[in-house]
Amino acid sequence: MKKILIIQSSGKAKGNTAQLVESFAKGATEKGHKVEVISLVKNEVKPCLGCNACRYEKPCIQKDAFNRLVPKIKEADCLVFASPLYFWSMSARIKAFIERFYCIAIKDENPPFGRHEKYPIKDCALLMTAADNNFWTFEQAVSYYQYVFINYIGFKDKGMLLAGGCGHTDGKPQIDKTNHLNEAYEFGRNIYPEQ
Repeated sequence: MKKILIIQSSGKAKGNTAQLVESFAKGATEKGHKVEVISLVKNEVKPCLGCNACRYEKPCIQKDAFNRLVPKIKEADCLVFASPLYFWSMSARIKAFIERFYCIAIKDENPPFGRHEKYPIKDCALLMTAADNNFWTFEQAVSYYQYVFINYIGFKDKGMLLAGGCGHTDGKPQIDKTNHLNEAYEFGRNIYPEQ
């Protein structure tokens, strides 16, 4: 059994991203994993101030939800980032959340690539939705995910589900008219296939 923490940044309780998360969580739970969903709408995380007060495992000076979420982040085996596509990338809520990770890093005496801290080793995955479904729709978001989460922080990638073609942004969610919910369910069931 793994502890899976899903960080959901969508503002729509029944929107495409929320439905994708629900299907993923159902599959993972049925496989025996402990799954918790954290809404960044209900748990506001402000952007990093760049003050360095939190560096090397000191708590952030900002009074928001992040310090309360740190124990959950540290306990999780896998962090799943779920976001709608906003302006061709992940939402600002996800970006603010990850920028606040500075306080969970420890000093790295032998830093690669000019980095001066190292982060806890976690698995991670990406769930995204978008109205568009062009070959380039998720290009910037995938680049950010791979560079920041995998290359820089050092998480181990467990996969991505890029759910395009989920309906026009002015209309109702239409993810149920695609196969993405079934794909998310199977992704959740098989994220740890050895289990």
